[in-house]
Amino acid sequence: MKKITATLIAVLCASAIYAQIPETPQLEYIMRLDISLGEAYSSGRTSKGVRNVIPITGGTFEGPDIKGIIIPGGADWQLTDTATGRTTVEAIYSIRTDDGVYIHIRNKGIIADSFTCAPEFEAPDDSRYAWLNNALFVCKPGPSGPQGTITLFVWKVE
Repeated sequence: MKKITATLIAVLCASAIYAQIPETPQLEYIMRLDISLGEAYSSGRTSKGVRNVIPITGGTFEGPDIKGIIIPGGADWQLTDTATGRTTVEAIYSIRTDDGVYIHIRNKGIIADSFTCAPEFEAPDDSRYAWLNNALFVCKPGPSGPQGTITLFVWKVE
């Protein structure tokens, strides 16, 4: 009887814990970025791994509530651990909306079994894009475009 009671209590406690887990977050599509890339270069093996840099030379972006161009001058800094094949990426660049608002982006991610990033936006507080400052986002690459480009799709985590 004690064993049955202990098992029942354990099941009820586990059920109570799982009942408290919030609903799975949803994703809202925000934009597609078509990014033009320059010629990659490498610093070679460093104490942290192999460092590669891919210049960002321009491009465009568009979504339901936002559209514009990617400003040349940013880059994607990648660090590859050759023992595991895991690459961390950090792309830093700016975009300009069609109505003239500049937004800074820092996009960090991991390339391992898949490629997923989490862009962070810095939009002017007094702009119609200020909502980008107060949300979490994820992005994944889309189908390969022309050589020297990458397409990224961005979703807001709801």
